[in-house]
Amino acid sequence: MRVGVFLPTVGRGGSPGDVVAYARHAEAHGLDAVWAGDQIVVGSGTPMLDAMVVLTTAAAVTERIRVGFGVLILPLRPVAAVAKQVSALQHLSSNRVLLGVGSGGTPHGVSSWQAVGVPQGDRGRLTDAALAVLPGLVTGKPTKLAHLPGTPTITLAPGSPMPPVIVGGAGRVAIRRTLEFGDAWFPSMVTPTSVAAVRQILHDGADQRGRKPPTITTGVVASLGDGAPSRQALVSSLANGFKIPLEQAESIPITGVGREAADRMASHFAAGAEELVVSFAGGDWFRQVELLAEARQSS
Repeated sequence: MRVGVFLPTVGRGGSPGDVVAYARHAEAHGLDAVWAGDQIVVGSGTPMLDAMVVLTTAAAVTERIRVGFGVLILPLRPVAAVAKQVSALQHLSSNRVLLGVGSGGTPHGVSSWQAVGVPQGDRGRLTDAALAVLPGLVTGKPTKLAHLPGTPTITLAPGSPMPPVIVGGAGRVAIRRTLEFGDAWFPSMVTPTSVAAVRQILHDGADQRGRKPPTITTGVVASLGDGAPSRQALVSSLANGFKIPLEQAESIPITGVGREAADRMASHFAAGAEELVVSFAGGDWFRQVELLAEARQSS
């Protein structure tokens, strides 16, 4: 059972010094990974640091903890550029990268796509094309980029071991991509019941393909101890934000302290998750990490 945490690089914090302190604090308290979200332009205009730079900084000031993209939006960048950066981060971090990937949803609007000159409608096709060639590019093998004009064959050097590919999203396309390209499936804010159902789909699909079943990494929200939003407020927010019944939203968040929080974490692991990636709903981030680490020890 592994537990990671999103670095608070969206909206608050946001200086390189903060990233250093956040990453070291998470590692010092025994967490398994730190994660960073990705977007060029956040739809609401909220400030957001670049995920590649954030995770490179985190890797440089830690020794053990893994660094994860939650998730890297592949079609926003040329795939060879992504592969070059991922390979370098693998090398510099001693192979601690967790390559969460996705196609980018619609909540942030079209600003990011306009900024890089990529039609938003091409995002699915470009994501599949990138996933097909990333392993070859990252590991330094001659790789034909059939989706580009002239179908060039590219070899990047130096190569690095391919990190685990963790496919973000809860829909059918994400599940298909996980079975085709992924080492793990990465849904967020889903109920343990939903995770258990998809776990069976992943196992059945893997059997049909003669491959090892993908693991499951689940994104959850937590509000721990005093000074953080109440459980009632958090459940209501999830129900309204994700348009789900209150009774379903009740099973998602990690709240309380000690044994109570540990039991809520355990429900996600029992459903099939092998790793939880936690974002905090509020309160002091450093204290929330400490309480999360205590809850993990109680499980």
